[in-house]
Amino acid sequence: MSRTIKRGAPPKRPAPRRKQPVKKVPLLDRIVARLPVSEQTLRRVVTWAITGTTGAVVVAAAVWIGIPGMVGAALAETAGQAGFRVEQIEITGLRRMDRMTVYAVALDQRSRAMPLVDLEGVRQNLLRYGWIADAHVSRRLPDTLLVDIVERTPAAVWQDRGQLMLIDAQGVMLEPVRPDAVPALPLVIGPGADRQEASYQALLAAAPSLKPRIRAATWIGNRRWDLTFDSGEVLALPEDDAARALVRFADLDGARPLLGRGWLRFDMRDPAKLVARKPGMNQNHALAEPARIGGGADPGAGNGAMPAPAGGAAEMDGDTDGDTGGVGG
Repeated sequence: MSRTIKRGAPPKRPAPRRKQPVKKVPLLDRIVARLPVSEQTLRRVVTWAITGTTGAVVVAAAVWIGIPGMVGAALAETAGQAGFRVEQIEITGLRRMDRMTVYAVALDQRSRAMPLVDLEGVRQNLLRYGWIADAHVSRRLPDTLLVDIVERTPAAVWQDRGQLMLIDAQGVMLEPVRPDAVPALPLVIGPGADRQEASYQALLAAAPSLKPRIRAATWIGNRRWDLTFDSGEVLALPEDDAARALVRFADLDGARPLLGRGWLRFDMRDPAKLVARKPGMNQNHALAEPARIGGGADPGAGNGAMPAPAGGAAEMDGDTDGDTGGVGG
C-alpha cells in the first residue's frame, strides 16, 4: 500500500537588513574632538576672537571715516565690557628698578578697555625713568598687557656737592646712593664728571695694571683728571693725551714702584716730565725716566725719594690751575 507524503511549503528566508547609511563626521568636528580643551572653552575663545576683531575693525573704521572720538571710545568701552579689559600686567627684563613703579605707569590709563590703552604713551612714560634704556609694550588678548624692559647697567658712582648718584657708562643718572651702601664701582667726583664717564672708562682701559688701584677720579676745571690711588697718592694728568701720560706712569711704576713709597702727589701736567712731592714739603722733585730708575741701586731707598735728573734741581710746585688734587666732596 502506497503512502503519500505531503511536503510542506519551503521555509521563508528572512528579508535582508537594510544597510544604515554611515554618518560622516566633518573634518572640523573631528579636529575639535581631538583638542585638549572642552567645547565650551573653545566656543568662548572663538567668541572673544570674533568680538575683538570686530571691535578693532569698527574702531579703525570709525577713525578712518571721521566718526567723532566719543563714538569710537564708546565702541571700545563696549569691547572692554565684553571681556577685553586690562586685568593683568606681565613684566620681563626687570632686575633693579622697582616693579611697583612699572605697574603704576602701565595702569595709569583713562580707561582700561584694551582698544583704548595707549601703548606708546606707556612706553614714553617708562623711558622717563633713568633705569630704563628701552621698553616694549604690547597687548595679549583678552586681558593682559606685556611690558618688556631693557635696563641700563651701573658703571660708576658720581659724587658732587656731597651727594652720591649711581650712573651708567653714558652718565645717565640711575638712583641716589647711600653713603653706607656705596657699591664696588669707580668713583668720579666733581661737576661734570658724570658726563665724562665714557672717556674715563677709556682712560682706565689704557693702563689696566693701574685700574684696580685707582680709588677715585676728580674732574678738574671741566678739562682734566686727578686720580687718587688706594695707597693715598694723587696723580695729576694733563688735559691732552691723558691716556698716554697714564701709560707712562704705569711704566715708571712697573720699573721701580712709585705707589706706596711715601709720595703725596705726582704731577704729569707737563708731558715732558714727572714730578712728585712728599708730605710736609713745598717742593716737587722731578723723577728720573724708567731707564735711569731701572739701573743700579736706588739712592733714595732709605727715605723713599727718587733720584732727580742731572743737576739735582728740585722744581717748585707748578699747580697753576687752582686744582686741589684731592678727593673732594
